[in-house]
Amino acid sequence: MNVLEAYGHGGDLLTAADRFGMEPGQFLDFSANINPLGMPDSVREMLLASLSAVLRYPDPGHRQFRRALAQRLQLPKEWLLPANGAAEAMALAILGLQPQTVGVIYPCFSEYAELSEQFGATVIGCYGKEENGYKADSAELYRLFEQADLVFVGSPNNPTGILYEPQELLQMADWTAQTDTWLVVDEAFLDFVEESRQFTLASRLERFPRVILLRSMTKMYAIPGLRLGYAIAQPDAIAKMRAKQVSWSVNALALLAGELCLQEHEYERRTRSLVARERAGLVAFIRGELGWKVWPGEANFLLLRSPEGLPAAQLQERLGKKGVLIRSCAMYPGLTAHDVRIAVRGPEDNARLIAALREVHSEGSGER
Repeated sequence: MNVLEAYGHGGDLLTAADRFGMEPGQFLDFSANINPLGMPDSVREMLLASLSAVLRYPDPGHRQFRRALAQRLQLPKEWLLPANGAAEAMALAILGLQPQTVGVIYPCFSEYAELSEQFGATVIGCYGKEENGYKADSAELYRLFEQADLVFVGSPNNPTGILYEPQELLQMADWTAQTDTWLVVDEAFLDFVEESRQFTLASRLERFPRVILLRSMTKMYAIPGLRLGYAIAQPDAIAKMRAKQVSWSVNALALLAGELCLQEHEYERRTRSLVARERAGLVAFIRGELGWKVWPGEANFLLLRSPEGLPAAQLQERLGKKGVLIRSCAMYPGLTAHDVRIAVRGPEDNARLIAALREVHSEGSGER
């Protein structure tokens, strides 16, 4: 059976359309983790009114956006590097720092290993403990820092949604000096976490010259097609990354959208409130009615495990035929053939997912 994740990610509507004989727009996509509120109205209106911006080259120094970002984050602009999504920032960290060995904590975002190998690094890893939300044992994690030149950590982690505690991140940051290792913290989904839980090392980077933070703006502000993200680090690290960046990698419309997105405070609050409420409802349904295992993620997606007799590939196929796409996680090192990830969307979409899961569950029970 061919997997829907032909390119290693969710959100591939063209592959799904070919597979299930439907138009791309007919699917309800729970395989990509995008803000259920959609793009902010201010950004949509600006984009429609600013198409003439594509007639000019974008600013290769990203100056206006960097100034706005520096003001929002209360950091010097020299500590910031806008990028063509968080994925480019990841690539620039590898290219700029040139690690020979890259460490990852499985299960994790596949791009950490794929990009590292693409750019010539050897990837090593340790495995998180299922009973600990797939976080690695502290001793094993320290050994990873001892062996690797650079370590990627996701907080919240993708695909588990589990957030690292402040003391855990501070411990890893301390290890960078002890082991002479770079720590790259992927905070792509941190915006969706409850504000009181949004711990970041950003305000402490003066103490940690070997720490780099990566952020995405495409997920919170629902602009994945524009591609916008950034890195935060001390100026020396930023300069090494910028030296490897292709000119004009961030397009003009993305830079304009980014400036407006940074002003959307109320939109961000509404998003977090909606996601928290809908996530709780999905967890209650999955655990209570279906009786399936689901991890207590804090982002806008959930990792769950289907029962025996219904592996991830089969669940994905059955839901796909009903026009609902989910992300199989069976190919993630450290997970099982029954693990899938679902996005947290709005009430109507989530109700449709619940109905589809209920049907599949009922069909499976009938077969057994």
